[in-house]
Amino acid sequence: MNWKDTKFTKTFGTEFPIIQGPFGGKLSSVELTALVSNAGGLGSFGAQPFSGEEMIHISREIRKQTNKPFNVNLWVKDRDDDTDQFQKGNFDKVMQIFQPYFDETGIEPPTFPLPESPGFEEQAEALLDIKPSVFSFVYGIPSEDILEKCRQLGIKTIGTATTPDEAIAIENAGVDAVVASGSDAGGHRVSFLEQAEKSLVGTFSLIPQVTDRVRIPVIAAGGIADARGVKAAFSLGADAVQIGTAFLATKQSGTSNIHRNLLFSEDAKYTTLTKVFTGRLSRGIRNRLTEELNEFQHVMAPYPLQGKITGTLGAYPANTETHPEFKSFWSGQAAALLKHHDAKILMESLINEMNISM
Repeated sequence: MNWKDTKFTKTFGTEFPIIQGPFGGKLSSVELTALVSNAGGLGSFGAQPFSGEEMIHISREIRKQTNKPFNVNLWVKDRDDDTDQFQKGNFDKVMQIFQPYFDETGIEPPTFPLPESPGFEEQAEALLDIKPSVFSFVYGIPSEDILEKCRQLGIKTIGTATTPDEAIAIENAGVDAVVASGSDAGGHRVSFLEQAEKSLVGTFSLIPQVTDRVRIPVIAAGGIADARGVKAAFSLGADAVQIGTAFLATKQSGTSNIHRNLLFSEDAKYTTLTKVFTGRLSRGIRNRLTEELNEFQHVMAPYPLQGKITGTLGAYPANTETHPEFKSFWSGQAAALLKHHDAKILMESLINEMNISM
């Protein structure tokens, strides 16, 4: 078997079936996206928090550094169903929980109403103007109109599934490939047919169930940090791998030094699933905030409003290095396997080890 010759590389035109996982917001970086693409993989940029105008600027910057295919990622469901029903009284109840932390840090708390976030429809319009080689998406499936426009423009599409049923729905929509995202993965659990809590299938249980049910290329994600994980995914039928935490830990990512250092520490062995930071279930390294507020997860504000509250508290490490006990240090369960601080060396290591063994 030639590990580089898969349905994924044939369909997407990359040299290697390795995708850099798209990180949300400022955790992504132009440098990392371009580096992975230039190395023969598929670099990705998570555009979820950005306006259409910002997306266009970011894509121009990526194209200055690479002429290879790259991926822009968006969230189809950009707000929870109960967001419009979240009123001042609801906000006050959540703030009763968080006020002691604002008092402790001396940070001015947010006020109601909370600021708006960019919507998927506006972002999708910008994406069609950008015309990236690849458009990947989570939390659902775009409309048939958007998918058809992508086909007309030559934009390849990748959907993300956390269950076999979601993978089937993605294939039936005419999407070009599917990410089988296991519960081992860091960051958000991007389920869309059932609640995330009911869709926690481990990566190496999910991959063969998905490959048995769909014909489009299957991309394995979650708990893959080195060549051993890549080989295991391929042995279960995957056509490519998407690696997140290992790339997030490199100096080229957009995260902070404190987050990178933590990913290489003993603490990285201990991750948890929590709604505390954004209102949606996500995996990160346990800390004081996740532990003290564990019993209050059911009363967090809906997405994206919860993130406005914790973001004001400084939860996102790309923005500030202060108060680490209150930050969202996203991490998959394989962080204890991390070795490389440089994305170029990480790519070279993966490729060399795979060339030797397969």
